[in-house]
This record gives sequence, C-alpha cells and structure tokens, in this order.
Amino acid sequence: MPQTEQKFFGSFFQKRTASLISDAPPLALYIHWPFCLAKCPYCDFNSHVRDRIDQPAFAAALLRELAWEAARLGPRRLTSIFFGGGTPSLMAPETVGALIDAACTHFRPAADIEITLEANPTSVEVSRLAAFRQAGVNRLSLGVQALDDAALAGLGRRHSAAAALAALELARSIFPRLSFDLIYARPGQTLAAWRAELRQALALAADHLSLYQLTIEPGTAFEALHRSGTLVLPDEETAAALYDATAEAAARAGLAAYEISNYAAPGGESRHNLAYWRYADYAGIGPGAHGRVSVGGDLLATRRHRAPEIWADRVARDGHGSTRETPVVPRERAREALLMGLRLAEGISAAYFEARTKVRLDDAVDPDMVSAAIDAGYLQRTESHLIATGEGRRRLDALLPRLVL
Repeated sequence: MPQTEQKFFGSFFQKRTASLISDAPPLALYIHWPFCLAKCPYCDFNSHVRDRIDQPAFAAALLRELAWEAARLGPRRLTSIFFGGGTPSLMAPETVGALIDAACTHFRPAADIEITLEANPTSVEVSRLAAFRQAGVNRLSLGVQALDDAALAGLGRRHSAAAALAALELARSIFPRLSFDLIYARPGQTLAAWRAELRQALALAADHLSLYQLTIEPGTAFEALHRSGTLVLPDEETAAALYDATAEAAARAGLAAYEISNYAAPGGESRHNLAYWRYADYAGIGPGAHGRVSVGGDLLATRRHRAPEIWADRVARDGHGSTRETPVVPRERAREALLMGLRLAEGISAAYFEARTKVRLDDAVDPDMVSAAIDAGYLQRTESHLIATGEGRRRLDALLPRLVL
C-alpha cells in the first residue's frame, strides 16, 4: 500500500476508534480472585479456601475471559480496575501486572485511571505490596476490620492489631491512595470503645475509609451463631448511636460521608464503587463476578459461575464462564438505579436516571411515599435530584421497599 494511503487509512481508523469510544459508555472493570487463607465467619462473598492453587492456570483463565469480554464490548474508555475477592493480594504480582496490561491494551485507559487492589494485613500479603505498586496498582484497600486483638479474633481475622498498624504505615509509604475497612456494631461493643477506636483509625487514615456496620448475612457462620443466641449484636438504639458517632468523627477529620458506609476527603472517593452506585457500565470477570454492560442497545446483567474450577473449565471451553446473561428491562433498570443511587449523598439526577433507565424518575417511585418521606426529613427533592438525607440514608433499608414501585 502506498505511504499516502497508509497515512489516510491509519488516520481514518484512529478517528473512527475515537468516535466509537466517545459514543460508548465508559467502563469500570472488576476482576475477582476467589481464594482466601480462611473463610471469615461474617463473610458471604464468593470466597474459597484451597490447599493448593494453580496460579498460572487461573491467571490464564482470567486473561482469556478478559479478552472475550473486551471483544464483545468493543472500544471503551476504561475508568477503573478493581481487584476484589476473596483475597486478591494472594495473587502473584506478575498476574496482577499482566491483567492490568491486558485491560489497558483491550480498552483505552483514562489518564487518571484508578487501579485498586484489596489486601489483608498478613505478613504474606504485606511482603508483596511494593511489587503490586510496581505492577501498576495505584490504590490499596486494606481489610483491617478492627484495631483490637480480641475483636479481630472474634471476627476470625488472621492478623493482629499491631500487624494492621504496621501494614498501614508501610502502605502509606508505597501507594498514592489508600483506604482501609473497619467493622463496628460488633458484639459487646460500646459507644465509648468505638469512639476511641475511631480516633485511632482517623489518625491513620489517608483519603478514604470504609466503616461498615456488622450485619448478619444468610449462609454465614455468624448467622448460625446469631440464630442460636450465641452471637448477640448491639440493640437498634446502640447501633444508631454508633452510626451517628462514625459520621460525626469522620466529618471532624475532613472525611465526608459520600455513601452510607464510605467516607472520603474531597477527590478521595472510590471511583470504581461510584460506577456501581451511579449505575454506570461495569464488567465483571472471574468466578462469581457480575456486571451491567451495554451491548447492542441492551443493558445486560451478567454473572459468571461461582465455583472456581467449573468457571475455569468453562473459560477453557468457551472463552468465558458465564452462567447467566439477560437484558435488564427499563422497569428493572429503574429499580436497580434507585436502590444504588439513594445510597449516595449526592442522590440521583433525574435527567441521568431517565437517560440510563428509559423511565422517568417520578414514574419509578411512589409519590405518596416520596411526600411522606420529605415531610419526615428522610428525602429531599430539588429541581434536578432526589436525595436521601443523612437520616434517610440511616433508614434506607426500611425506606426503599416502600418507596420503589
């Protein structure tokens, strides 16, 4: 081909690709590593304990499924990558690097792409932090869960408070962005004890904290203990006081409650999780991963097989481990967008809601319940947004079933 034609066609296809990317919704990518050293008694995530893990085989399967997903999604701007689990810090750093490189080859990474990896403060995982940073991870999410040894033992954690503090100090020296998790409303926890633990945590915080109230999830070891009366959680009044103390202490430290359980300094919000809460496109690969992706005019709900070995066999056979892939109809889109969006302090934009779901916001909610919730101080309605107030977000689990049509 003559050089002038090469230049012409090269320029044409570059412009065409850029146009396709600008037309398609941006994408968040979730990569699931399903293996853990032990199963925490409160956890209902898709996690598995194995004596031996064939890391090269699972790495190859993740890369193959990523390639399959990218081929059918087409050109997209990639805004975030999130390695979750399970315990993704048990992955070889080389695998993490290969997946980041592949994702940024298949898609066009945003200039400020956020790449998060979840880790625990065990010595095995902490020893790899520098290698994960070198592989391209620029945000670490550390599963501390408590800063008290007795509480850590009760939660089934395999690290001590001292190990958590050392891991946090090391992580702050390596990663430009850092978040860590704590669980409150634990059995026997008092308001005074939680306030003291919060002060310690906030002194260590970088730009983000996730502070979760302990809940009893079906199918967990804690559910059986709770049902038998062996495990007793703080009563409703104490739990509410703990929630209020959490928000107040975080605000004093400059971390705003931008979501029910997540607190951040300005600009420190988890961009990946915001994609979920704002009901944007996100692709999920790996065992049990799910997604919401726009394909051919449809919004598809996707889910991969939960069992790691069966998932890997299906990827080897078909290129992917999907067990279900169905279009999300407008009414269901509206319901999902409401359930996610009202968790955010920013609320839901009526214009974006309609564009994304094909349903008017006013047609998706019970008008009488909206009025009653506004009068009670649980909701706020502006010209452009429907917003759950702080009091409303605290009661969101009770409010949503009555609000959403």
